[in-house]
Order: sequence, then structure tokens, then C-alpha cells
Amino acid sequence: MRSYRKELWFSIPTRRAMLNITPQVQDCLRESGITEGILLVNAMHITASVFINDDEPGLHQDYEAWLERLAPHEPIRQYRHNNTGEDNADAHLKRQVMGREVVVAVTAGKLDFGPWEQIFYGEFDGRRRKRVLVKIIGE
Repeated sequence: MRSYRKELWFSIPTRRAMLNITPQVQDCLRESGITEGILLVNAMHITASVFINDDEPGLHQDYEAWLERLAPHEPIRQYRHNNTGEDNADAHLKRQVMGREVVVAVTAGKLDFGPWEQIFYGEFDGRRRKRVLVKIIGE
């Protein structure tokens, strides 16, 4: 059994964004040389997410609107966390809903996806550099 590890770094200039990172993850899989196994992708920051869904702009707009209804950014004073001088309590809640990581089977050297599945990096408090871990275990 072999393992592979790589960090992907992102600098999102806006507070929120959803970025399709499937091509970067596929590059990692090729680099690893692993053809059968399990691939983990996880956000290494508490205000960012990794999730799997469809790469459809309307869906991304729906996510944005839905998440903002669940955990609105403003008014900032509505969150106790922001009493520390932060303004990102909503980003922590959005990350909790969207999830920290995804696990994908690797079969015959490819991501074993269902129809339309893609891997996304969700940023909820951007404007600084953050990383995503890719870990692949297999043969």
C-alpha cells in the first residue's frame, strides 16, 4: 500500500466563492500513480469547505442564497463569536453546513464519480491564503 499527500493553496479575493477543484485533484491522482484506493480532500481551515455536487451556476447561486438565509453575514453583532473582534462567525456556520471533507473511491486510476459529480472548494471568509489537503491511499 502506498500513500500520497499534497497541499493545494487558494487565495480567493472575495469573502465567498465556490471553486471547482476537480482538475487539481485529478492532477494529484495522476502524480500519485495510485490506481485503486481512496482519495480524501479536506479544507484545512475552519471557514472553508470541500464538497461534491454539480458544476451548475444556478445551483451555486442557490447555495449562496440558501447559506446566507441560514447564517447571514450581517448584522455582525448577532453572533457572540464576533465579540472577539472577528466578523466571520457566519463563515464558521456555513462551513459546518457544507462540510469539511470528501472521500472518493479511486478505480482504474480515475475518480469513481456518479453522474455530474465534481469536487468544490467553498470559501466563506476569503481574502487570505488557505489550503486544502489531498491524501490518497492505495495501490
